Amino acid sequence: MRISGASPQLRTTNLAESIRFYTTTLGLTLEFEYQDFYAGIRAGQHVFHLKRVDEKDPSIDFVDRGGHFHLYLETDDADAAAAALTSQGVRLVTGVHDTPWGRREFVIKDDQGSCAHVRRARPTRSRP
Repeated sequence: MRISGASPQLRTTNLAESIRFYTTTLGLTLEFEYQDFYAGIRAGQHVFHLKRVDEKDPSIDFVDRGGHFHLYLETDDADAAAAALTSQGVRLVTGVHDTPWGRREFVIKDDQGSCAHVRRARPTRSRP
């Protein structure tokens, strides 16, 4: 058996607003929308899902308390991405910084409070 991908799911109480945040604000692509309760957002070669629910996702508070994240997003230039997002009114939870594991990243929250780390992508390494 070979697993060729994975698709995380974020929960939202306002699907239209979450789609707008990820497409208009972050510049990602709406992959699909099913009725008024489910959608897929494309980030490069990856797709994550949004599901409309009636109540705030309880994992948001858990993630905040534990210093976890819901998504890791990659970009070519973390500094430029942070500047572009702040110019659109997105507040950085944590400013651009270098991590001990060699990544340049910052932290934002989406319209629902889900936590996303945005990091500079590692250069592609060729495999022998």
